[in-house]
Amino acid sequence: MIKAGIIGATGYGGGELVRLLGLHPAAKVRAVTSRSYIGRAYHEVFANFSHHEELYLQEENIGVMAKECDIIFLALPHGVASEKVTESLLKRVRVIDFGADFRLSDASVYEKWYGVTHHAKDLLPQAVYGLSEIYRERIRGARLVANPGCYTTCGILALYPLIKEGVVDPGDIIIDAKSGVSGAGRGLDLGVHYDEANENIKAYKVGSHRHTPELEEQLSLVAGRNITLSFTPHMIPMNRGILLTAYGKLTKKYSYDEINEIYNQYYKDEYFIRMTKKGVSPETKWVKVSNFCDIGFTIDERVGRIIVIGALDNLVKGAAGQAVQNMNLMFGLEEKAGLDMAPVFPA
Repeated sequence: MIKAGIIGATGYGGGELVRLLGLHPAAKVRAVTSRSYIGRAYHEVFANFSHHEELYLQEENIGVMAKECDIIFLALPHGVASEKVTESLLKRVRVIDFGADFRLSDASVYEKWYGVTHHAKDLLPQAVYGLSEIYRERIRGARLVANPGCYTTCGILALYPLIKEGVVDPGDIIIDAKSGVSGAGRGLDLGVHYDEANENIKAYKVGSHRHTPELEEQLSLVAGRNITLSFTPHMIPMNRGILLTAYGKLTKKYSYDEINEIYNQYYKDEYFIRMTKKGVSPETKWVKVSNFCDIGFTIDERVGRIIVIGALDNLVKGAAGQAVQNMNLMFGLEEKAGLDMAPVFPA
């Protein structure tokens, strides 16, 4: 049984991770920490865990946790994990970081976009980007995995086969994405208050969202050249889910069947990626509370573009579910262990 510790267990991502690990056949949550709720039962923070195995929130001591656990999940804001993760720690325990600290290979790019100092630059070369469908073999042997961002997971999976096969011009990509309010986290912020978010949709961090360099770095690796793209996120008044629309300029004329075959070539054996049928666009309601990412596309022959739509649950495939998928790979388990569940509908 894999013993797991969660630092930052009282955010939305941490809560979802506790739920998923509670269903896992080969893992058990050994310790959960919080700065705000030390000593309190977990169900006092998340009442949905009442009548489940009792967990009590501890004061964080990562050294003690490393002795008691096989893996530590860091569900923390950016700028914190790089202060906690050390070479010595990684020799004792495996780590999956939910934040951005180890997603970008260049610390100067990270510091520019996030506005904080990176304290573990020497560990960046050994950090593995945790997108299982692309980096599966590297994840298996990793000690430190950087769990991808929710927008980036959806965007990379939607575009990866097209860029890899030269179907779209990598210099002409636009991504428009919408996320439920849980994507903003559980902290108090005026912008996510009910009166501000309900009956409203708004773009935010236009031209400056911090997932932009992550998208560009990963898609540049696929393309074999530097990519810059336009990415605009929006917040919509629902709890969870991401709907992403990517626009790419086709490099030549393609039929629907030709592009569909390319997607099948890459994703036919990927359990958590579901391609929709021709004329059917993904919807967030079909992936809620699941680890699936649905992808569909349309060719707009009039303008020579392909329009790709992706949908996922930002708290599962975009966060905790992907972390469990990575953990399964790291410990040699079946990749879908603890995640093989149908989406919840209606939700």
